[in-house]
Amino acid sequence: MYTNAAIKNSDDHATPSAGGAVPHIARSVSALRAAFDAGRSRSLSWRMTQLDGLARMLEVEEGPILDALREDLGKPRLEGWAAEVSDAAAGIRFVKKNIKKWMKPRRVATGIAALPGKSQIFQEPLGVVLIIAPWNYPFSLCINPLVGALAAGNCALIKPSEIAPATSALIARLLPLYVDAQCVTVIEGGVPETTELLAQRFDHIFYTGNGTVGRVVMQAAAQHLTPVTLELGGKSPCIIDEHVDLEVAVKRIAWAKFYNCGQTCVAPDYVLVHQNVHQRFMSLLAQTIREFWGQDPQSSQDFGRIVNARHHRRLMALLPGSGEIFVGGKHDESACYIAPTVLTKVPEHAPIMQDEIFGPILPVLPVASLEHAIGFANARPKPLALYLFSSRDESFQQVVARTSSGGMVVNHAMLHLTVAGLPFGGVGPSGMGAYHGKHSFDTFSHSKAVLKKPTMLDATIMYPPYTASKERWMRRLM
Repeated sequence: MYTNAAIKNSDDHATPSAGGAVPHIARSVSALRAAFDAGRSRSLSWRMTQLDGLARMLEVEEGPILDALREDLGKPRLEGWAAEVSDAAAGIRFVKKNIKKWMKPRRVATGIAALPGKSQIFQEPLGVVLIIAPWNYPFSLCINPLVGALAAGNCALIKPSEIAPATSALIARLLPLYVDAQCVTVIEGGVPETTELLAQRFDHIFYTGNGTVGRVVMQAAAQHLTPVTLELGGKSPCIIDEHVDLEVAVKRIAWAKFYNCGQTCVAPDYVLVHQNVHQRFMSLLAQTIREFWGQDPQSSQDFGRIVNARHHRRLMALLPGSGEIFVGGKHDESACYIAPTVLTKVPEHAPIMQDEIFGPILPVLPVASLEHAIGFANARPKPLALYLFSSRDESFQQVVARTSSGGMVVNHAMLHLTVAGLPFGGVGPSGMGAYHGKHSFDTFSHSKAVLKKPTMLDATIMYPPYTASKERWMRRLM
C-alpha cells in the first residue's frame, strides 16, 4: 500500500512491526464517535473538567514525564520542563481563562436583504479528531493540540510517536487517568497502526512532522474530504545584519540552534551573516559553545542526544561535501551523540543545504548585503520560521515585507512559540493551518453561520411574479 511504504521510508517512523490489520482501531474510532454523537463532550463543564485534568497531570506526573524525555532524547531536565511541561501548563491556563468567551455566539450585522433578522456565528465542535504527534517534543506536541481539541468540545484519538517509546507509553498510561477515557483514546504503535488510523474517517486530522508523511496524511484525508492541519518544518534562515549587537545575537542563536540537540522544527537551520561581521561572529560562536557546554559537551548534563542511531547516521552523512568544520564534529553513534558543530565555507548547494537538518549542525554562510540574504532565503521553499538580528528598523521593514515564513522573530529565535496570542503554523511547504491559544480553539471548531428571522413582516417583494415595480424597489434597497 502506498501509504504504508511512504511512512516506512520517512524519518518520522520506525520500521513497521510484524502483523497485519489492527481492527481495534476501527472500534476505537466508532466508540469515540458514539460518545461525541451522544453529546458527552459539548458542555462547558465537561471541557473545563478535561482541562483541569490535564493541568493536574502535568503537576502530579512531572517527574515521570521528565524521566521519559530523558530516556528517549537525553533531554536536559530544565529543557524538558520548560518546553514540554511548563509550556503545556501555560497553554492550559490561557485557554481556561478565555474558553467561556470563545464559546459564546458572536453577533454580526444583518444586511438589509435579510432584515428583520438576527445574524450570529456559533462555534461548534468538529467531532472526532486525530492527533499524530512527533518524536522531538513527544509530550508537549501531543498535549498542546489536545488542549485545543478538548476546549472546542471534540473527542480525540492520540497517536504518540513510536520513535520516543518511553514517552509514548507514559502518555498511553496517564491520559486515561486524568481525562474522560470515553472521549480520549491513545493508540500506540508504528507503521501498521498509523496506516490503519489514516484509513478511518475523522472530522479533522492534526499532524506534526515532516513533509513526506504530511503528503501521505493529506492524501489519506482527501478520501473522506477531511480537513487537515499540517505542522511541518523547513530550513529556517537566520539573517545577521552588519548593524547588530553581535554578542547577544550569538548567545541567542547558539541557545536556539542547539536546544534539544538541534531537533526543533523552528531551530535556526542556517545563518546568513553579513561579511563585515562574519569573522567576529564565528569567533564569538565558538567561544559561546565552550561557555555553554564546556570543552567536552558529551559530558555535559545540559546537552541532549540524537533520538536514535538512524538519525545519527543521517546527520553524519550530510557532512561530506558541506564545507569545513569550524567547531565540533566529534560524534559517537553508540551514544547517539554529535557535538555542537559549526560549518564554514559551505557551498550553496551542499548536501547540508538541501533539507531541514534537524540536528546540532549549523552552516554559516557570509553574504555581501541584506539584499543578498533576502534573495538567498526567497530562492528556497518558504520556511516555518525566519530570524533577523539587526538594530535597524529599516532592515526589519525590508525583511518582514519581502520574505514569507510561518513566523518571524527579530533579535531572538523560537520565542514566538511562547506567545499565546500569536498563531503558530507554516506556509506552503512548511505547513498549513495554525494553533496556540484561540487559534487552537478555532482550528478544532466550525464557525456555523446562523440567521434567525421572525415570521412577521414577510417581504413579498422577493417572491414571483417579478414585476417592474418589484425590480425598481429591490434595486433601490439592495
